[in-house]
Amino acid sequence: MLRKELEIATFGDLLYHYPYRYFDRTKVDKVAAINANTEYVQLLGTIINIFEEGEGRKKRLVATFYDDTGQIELIWFQGAQWMKKSLVDHGRYILFGKVSFFNSAPNIAHPEIEPLNSETTIPGMQPVYSTTEKLRAKGISNRSFAKITQSLFEKIKQGDIPEILPPYLLSQYQLCNRYNAIKWIHFPDSEEQMQAARYRLKWEELLASQLKIAQLRLQHTVQQGWKFDKVGDNFNGFYNHHLPFQLTGAQKRVLKEIRVDTATGKQMNRLLQGDVGSGKTMVAVMSMLLAMDNGFQACLMAPTEILAQQHYQSVRELLAPMNIQVAILTGSTKGKERKETLAGLQDGSISIVVGTHALLEDTVVFNNLGMAIIDEQHRFGVAQRSRLWKKNSTPPHVLVMTATPIPRTLAMTLYGDLDVSVIDELPPGRQEIKTVHRNEMRRANVMDFIKNEINKGRQAYIVYPLIEESEKMDYESLMAGFEQVKVFFPEHKYNIAMVHGRQDAAERERNMQRFISGNAHILVATTVIEVGVNVPNASVMLIESAERFGLSQLHQLRGRVGRGAEQSYCILLTGNKLSNESAERMKIMTSTSNGFVIAEKDLAMRGPGDLSGTRQSGLLKFKLADIVDDSAILEQTRIAAQQIISNDPSLTNPQHTGIRNILLQEKVANNWAKIS
Repeated sequence: MLRKELEIATFGDLLYHYPYRYFDRTKVDKVAAINANTEYVQLLGTIINIFEEGEGRKKRLVATFYDDTGQIELIWFQGAQWMKKSLVDHGRYILFGKVSFFNSAPNIAHPEIEPLNSETTIPGMQPVYSTTEKLRAKGISNRSFAKITQSLFEKIKQGDIPEILPPYLLSQYQLCNRYNAIKWIHFPDSEEQMQAARYRLKWEELLASQLKIAQLRLQHTVQQGWKFDKVGDNFNGFYNHHLPFQLTGAQKRVLKEIRVDTATGKQMNRLLQGDVGSGKTMVAVMSMLLAMDNGFQACLMAPTEILAQQHYQSVRELLAPMNIQVAILTGSTKGKERKETLAGLQDGSISIVVGTHALLEDTVVFNNLGMAIIDEQHRFGVAQRSRLWKKNSTPPHVLVMTATPIPRTLAMTLYGDLDVSVIDELPPGRQEIKTVHRNEMRRANVMDFIKNEINKGRQAYIVYPLIEESEKMDYESLMAGFEQVKVFFPEHKYNIAMVHGRQDAAERERNMQRFISGNAHILVATTVIEVGVNVPNASVMLIESAERFGLSQLHQLRGRVGRGAEQSYCILLTGNKLSNESAERMKIMTSTSNGFVIAEKDLAMRGPGDLSGTRQSGLLKFKLADIVDDSAILEQTRIAAQQIISNDPSLTNPQHTGIRNILLQEKVANNWAKIS
């Protein structure tokens, strides 16, 4: 049962089933201090009026407990007979329990209770363990865990929990030893012991993750790569004669980092973060031209057909004046076109190809792939990405791009093995998107505003939330919303296209193209349009039920407008009543357009496990550590891990044996080494 419910199969597993909170049993409360916010109390006092009431299954034992400030009712629904025999009228007791209210009067059901005499000791910190309904039904409660763990500690000694950290780390970072840490996390005598235990065990967890990253970084730095030692006619010709606008300082800085990386003879593994519309595609194009100048091919891989098509159009238009052939390869590339593209990639006559995961198929053979660029990498599985490495005898240089800003603490944990570049400027001529929050009462005004924008020749998105658990309900609300939009925008006057996940790919593509080409004034959609649709003429993004979206998703959706030179708007439409958290999200969205600020706030509000694409990493399942709250420890362990690996790359030094063993035990499904 324990194995099935909580994955506890051994005594070791039990030791690592840590409490998630503690009751401070050193403190004695007064009855008079109990109020609506009181959760648990420990009281010293006297029991009187012990009696049973109710019949049959509804029978219960009731008693009154009082101290020198007031009184409270105690109730037992189970074991009433046994409790009645063991309680003494006018006896003095210490009790602990959870306070409930009935008709505004407080009571405690099933308190932990102990007679008060000269031998009674006030308990210290009492651990609280996570359990499940099934275990509770079998009588395995929080107290059961505490009792079993307590008896386990009576049988083990310090040597049974060996130290894994070398003495110099314990001393440098003032960490308690491992035996004490595990003992104190279960049964601390004080707040100080509990904090010391948590600090030590968090440190250990974060060090393990940072050591893995440091080892990967070391692998990357010794991984042979192609040497791009020329900056030639393609790169210089494009830069000097065909740039549609001046590069920003940030774009120039990133290109320089890429040129330095690719000239070393080691494989580049670089993560490029840039907010929506910051000009990552231009950096990608110039990186591909650098590969061409050195006699190599380049590919740009996107997660969806729509995004691949848009990249293809952008790259082709940018390179058209230079007569560089750009190919596209997706699932829908068929027949003669597919044959010609595959042949051109194999014989080297095609230097640049844009595609989806179709590029990973075994039938796609490159003549000499030197640069692989992956857009919105979190949409690809680890195994998929690693297949790009095998497309040449020496793996190509890899540039991973994302428009999802990743907070520094998360980047250190997820992508610490990659070099990170950031584009933190918008290209010239881009105006900041005006973001407003409106509630349901203002719907008519919002629709009038959209009409005015359409009358100026602009287009608008109207996006509905999609939550997979209630797909049917969401589909119905989308269809109801579509009908409502048609009331405000009659079909004889306005063209409306709709895209959602239930459509087949061809229909979705057709409707999307109607909007991209300008034939549809409005695109009603679910979040399938979150990434990559580029329609410069669209100036309004209306997000329906905006309170149902997370901050990063709202920011991604907002980035679908503001792609042209005109002023663009994002309207967050919510219900009239908002939770405090939803109101806070609306406030953040209307006060900043900085994706990195938003990502930090999102991480703080939602935690790392909910952020887009982080679940697959396998790195964020810490028992105790939290990369937001424990960023200071994360920074310490990062520095420590780098020092350890630079001095002892294989961890063969005897004082690192414990660390090496823990890494071997914890081997995460670690192919993410190949994410590049």
